Amino acid sequence: MRSQERHRDVAAYALGVLDEADAFRFEDHLMECPRCAADVTEFGPITRQLLLYRRSTPQFVHPMTQPGPRLLDRLLSEVGARHRAGRRRFLCAVAATVAFAVAGPGLVVLAGGGESAVRIDATDARSGVWAQVTAEDYTSGSQLELKVKDGAGPRTCRLVIVGTNGSEETVTTWSVPRHDARELTMQGSSSLHPDQIARYEVRSSDGEHLVTLKSR
Repeated sequence: MRSQERHRDVAAYALGVLDEADAFRFEDHLMECPRCAADVTEFGPITRQLLLYRRSTPQFVHPMTQPGPRLLDRLLSEVGARHRAGRRRFLCAVAATVAFAVAGPGLVVLAGGGESAVRIDATDARSGVWAQVTAEDYTSGSQLELKVKDGAGPRTCRLVIVGTNGSEETVTTWSVPRHDARELTMQGSSSLHPDQIARYEVRSSDGEHLVTLKSR
């Protein structure tokens, strides 16, 4: 695969449609191409929205189905409701953080509006990698924000969710620049709700465990 072709594979890699062999070769390319590493990170919100669409669309819906005349009204109503709920959650979260802190190392719970956002952070003494995960419960599962500091690059890493039932799900993948310990932020989503998640693991592309964040 020539260099220019690798650049064009950014979108396919971020959306998870490359086959295993091409994905492996592209991960090698990511370790030496800051441009592609940045592009993969920027695709995070798009990938998340596509995953949410896939999970919320019944399998029997034909891909060429036309929207009904009341679809726009329903969408606008839902957006308005989410904005109002988001503002309520923000105000309650501020009040909660001022009023109390939840006991336990690295664990903070922001509660409000009948929903909660859970934030966990940890540092691995062996690898030196620090990570923080914020998980917010949604109807379709969880919305996640990951922050990582890792000065041992270049390498490609991924966030893996381990469910309480032992299942594993890769949420997002990114490339760590060479000897750069600045904080990286990624977005992702999971079909599991926060209370169905046992732990979060940051792993390198070759399977090395870099840091574990336990949710319970």
